[in-house]
Amino acid sequence: MKNISIDIETFSDIDLNKCGVYKYAESPNFEILLFGYAVDGGKVQVIDLAQGEHIPQEIIDALTDDEVTKWAFNANFERVCLSRYLSDLGVSLDPFHDNHPLSTECARFLNPEGWRCSMVWAATMGLPLSLKGVGQVLKLEDQKMDEGKALIKYFSVPCAPTKANGGRTRNMPFHDPEKWETFKAYNKRDVEVEMAIQQRLTNFPVPDFVWDEYRIDQEINDRGVRLDMDLVAKAIEMDTRSRTELTTAMKDITELDNPNSVQQMKQWLSDNGLETDSLGKKVVAELIKTAPSELQTVLELRQQLAKSSVKKYQTMERAVCDDGRARGMFMFYGANRTGRWAGRLIQLQNLPQNHLEDLADARALVKSGDFDAVKLLYEDVPDTLSQLIRTAFIPKDGTQLYVSDFSAIEARVIAWYAGEMWRQKVFADGGDIYCASASQMFHVPVEKHGVNGHLRQKGKIAELALGYGGSVGALKAMGAIEMGLSEDELPPLVDAWRQTNPHIVKFWWDVDRAVMEAVKHKHTTSSYGLTFSCRSGMLFITLPSGRNLAYVKPKVGTNKFGGECITYEGVGATKKWERLDSYGPKFVENIVQATSRDILCYAMKTLRNCEIVMHIHDELVIEADPHMSLDVLCEQMGRTPPWARGLQLRADGYTTPFYKKD
Repeated sequence: MKNISIDIETFSDIDLNKCGVYKYAESPNFEILLFGYAVDGGKVQVIDLAQGEHIPQEIIDALTDDEVTKWAFNANFERVCLSRYLSDLGVSLDPFHDNHPLSTECARFLNPEGWRCSMVWAATMGLPLSLKGVGQVLKLEDQKMDEGKALIKYFSVPCAPTKANGGRTRNMPFHDPEKWETFKAYNKRDVEVEMAIQQRLTNFPVPDFVWDEYRIDQEINDRGVRLDMDLVAKAIEMDTRSRTELTTAMKDITELDNPNSVQQMKQWLSDNGLETDSLGKKVVAELIKTAPSELQTVLELRQQLAKSSVKKYQTMERAVCDDGRARGMFMFYGANRTGRWAGRLIQLQNLPQNHLEDLADARALVKSGDFDAVKLLYEDVPDTLSQLIRTAFIPKDGTQLYVSDFSAIEARVIAWYAGEMWRQKVFADGGDIYCASASQMFHVPVEKHGVNGHLRQKGKIAELALGYGGSVGALKAMGAIEMGLSEDELPPLVDAWRQTNPHIVKFWWDVDRAVMEAVKHKHTTSSYGLTFSCRSGMLFITLPSGRNLAYVKPKVGTNKFGGECITYEGVGATKKWERLDSYGPKFVENIVQATSRDILCYAMKTLRNCEIVMHIHDELVIEADPHMSLDVLCEQMGRTPPWARGLQLRADGYTTPFYKKD
């Protein structure tokens, strides 16, 4: 036995989508209903656990044997659920038995070393992240059964008690034997579809180093991060009181039934002489500047209500496991265009920033539940709670959090690729790229908080907005107008940045030509350390790390300006599978972000023996003994991978008793 393909159907009274699989499988009411499997590509077997059948002993043994590869679509679900199942059976998951690095720590899960995920494999090929979607795009002979959703709703989640169903809260196999047989057929089909996907992708194997990254990802998800649940509870309580007071204050002024209603509020503003098409955050901020005082007060109250971030705290409350840690917050290869992670549950990738100077004091006040003091000292309670969300993540007892992140990683990577030497020198000398960029653009010295310091902001906005072909629209989207730049200043800013960075501009269009050459003529070309090739209906861009970016069914199309461009199939802004178009700067953005991701992975491998609990964009958060050296950690994180010689990297860091943005 070398491989087992697995798919399971389960029951739990915990909402999987809202709480995640770790919490889901912890429920006392959790159970595995069906265990579908096939050994070494053979016939699919379905074990009806709900009706008393048992998984054969040799399969049980294989689940804890790292020499046997277990395959599943979204394998994290099967691995975590089977960990609970084996634990209930009394199967030992000690470190001598399964080799999982976390087996002696706060939770016990099957070692990810022996697991492979066909969803990850599909993602590396630019395919959808659903079993049904992959099957449809690959036009498999066997497709996922459409009845599945209804069957899962019937058997896998609690049902509402009614007179018709005798007041029961759960549907069992004997309640509808015909549906149950269909459910078993559905389970069997899923295994067949998973095996068909593997068979179809067999000529494009996932590199071993990517599977190693997947294992590290699973260890981080298994480890989880501790939450300060006292703070979370008090924040939710405080937010509820704050919302009530704010809503009441708005009702008193406006006499509206529901002042939170956009329609009612727009009508009230109109009745009071203020017309607006939108009540979006930016629009309200602008209206406040010129509105009469009474309207200004209402808009400010509305702005405070909109800031309320209680949802993040509520998600923490739902997702936290029995040992006080949140798990499963990272989805490996969730962004399949670049291979970056996607956030799950608490969504660490979009946490509000913290700017309070006395963050620890504000945190202590909220944790003590002193609403009046928070309101007196900070006035805007929702904003204060929002800034404290990060601080809910804390280390386990006896440790502290070490936070280390790359400095200006994307700016460094694009300069390295393009050979923009003046930028490389700035990074090598430890300079400020925003000041240096402004200095190059305006031909005067620029120092942060010094000579011509006001120009640094222009350098910063240009750096953030223009690196991937952006123009005036990109500057506006990045907030240039709100930062005080005028409309007239924007076009010259774009021109100045491009003139200052000719090698980056050349890089965009060289990539554009290389992609067009690969798709139009099926020629394989290499430049900038990148290889562009087209085969088997796929466009591949091979990165210096050896990893491929994949684009499905590429062809030459027409862009909105009537020129030639490359189109391919993928998940677009509508979240649907559709044909998308791209061009040089967009491909460069993918390349730079994907390379930045590979550098973070290299750092994770360097620091894999540390207890990484979180990673956000270009940042690692480690739970460690207070005696560990921060300088050594940053030095190790900032090591340049062997495939990126000449790249100027730097990692900075700090220690903290709770997570924050330093």
